[in-house]
Amino acid sequence: MARRLFPGAWLRKPHSAQVRLSYVRIKYLFISWLVVFVGSWIMYVQYSTYTELCRGHDCRKIICDKYKTGVIDGSACSSLCAKETLYFGKCLSTKPNNQIYLGIWGNLQSVIKCQMEEAAQLDFGTDPEPRKEIVLFDKPTRGTTVEKFKEMVYGLFKAKLGEQGNLSELVNLILSFADGNKDGRVSLPEAKSAWALLQLEEFLLMVILQDKEHTPKLMGFCGDLYVTERVEYTSLYGISLPWIIELLIPSGFRRSMDQWFTPSWPRKAKIAIGLLEFVEDIFHGPYGNFLMCDTSAKNLGYNDKYDLKMMDMRKIVPEINLKEIIKDRQCDSDLDCIYGTDCRTLCDQSKMRCTTEVIQPNLAKACQLLKDYLLRGAPSDIHEELEKQLYLCIALKVTANQMEMEHSLILNNLKTLLWKKISHTNDS
Repeated sequence: MARRLFPGAWLRKPHSAQVRLSYVRIKYLFISWLVVFVGSWIMYVQYSTYTELCRGHDCRKIICDKYKTGVIDGSACSSLCAKETLYFGKCLSTKPNNQIYLGIWGNLQSVIKCQMEEAAQLDFGTDPEPRKEIVLFDKPTRGTTVEKFKEMVYGLFKAKLGEQGNLSELVNLILSFADGNKDGRVSLPEAKSAWALLQLEEFLLMVILQDKEHTPKLMGFCGDLYVTERVEYTSLYGISLPWIIELLIPSGFRRSMDQWFTPSWPRKAKIAIGLLEFVEDIFHGPYGNFLMCDTSAKNLGYNDKYDLKMMDMRKIVPEINLKEIIKDRQCDSDLDCIYGTDCRTLCDQSKMRCTTEVIQPNLAKACQLLKDYLLRGAPSDIHEELEKQLYLCIALKVTANQMEMEHSLILNNLKTLLWKKISHTNDS
């Protein structure tokens, strides 16, 4: 009856369905195009970032050009540039002027570090590696004797470290390392490489601490490129995710998630003891006090035995050197008196200059990093005492009376508490 009254009614429904179908097709076509566009843009940005950060090819070319023209030499030069048995692997760089790669040297796994472009002198917010391409490898000059070179190195150490420790012994250690081919003498190209490396705070500290357990071993060098031992785990905690997934995870949730991917508690305790021991190594050692100015989890790693290894020591600087740099720095507030992320001094409002005394000692910064790491999953019978010791540690100030005594007491209490709990386990 309805169809007879309205003969076109039965056609209207299919026509309406076709319109809706066309709309859905256009909608999905637009969404597909948007996904492709956004995906392509993200890939382009990521690729651009990668090519800017990861410049191993350029680094190798600069170094090998200098080696082939006889300007520089070193124990890794032949393998890198002639035999080609030293390979660049996965890029770990976080800044364009500091190239870091996983490497393979013959049958050995390694880490390759190379400096690129110009980095300013030690200053707030910059890396402490001075490197100017124009004058790179210009010292020592032709005609410089070994004795004169030793005087140059001694003077550099005196400026960086002050009159502390046996600097002559340290000079001899550098000359022994600089003799890359072990022929008993240091050639001019080897001396140029050694001098360039000594401008890098991390390299100098690695030489000073080579006999310490928590410093990666130096394997070789060429120019200001140097090779260290590979460390299995390159961050204190967390998990490596594909970059596309990293983009979708909120930073707060990512930090919480990192804490889920950690070793068992006894192994975390062993790693933490390693960090406390490293703090001891650089606290008023034979060559003075060194300041940790970036105590980030990404700068710490550990091996398959859960022994802590320092992954990045570029922001660990001699106290005497840092004081000399900042003593006349202008400031309006305490925020102007920060080096790296963790080395803070106060702004003297009467002089509008930064003071030279860093507020927080290395131990307090290490405990701040370890607080959540150790308390999560800690055994119930030591949780309260561990928390108490960690908060006492975090409260340490350089300006406090008898700071050195408190420093030693808290450090030893923490180590003893952790060792007692894990000494009977296989993880110790």
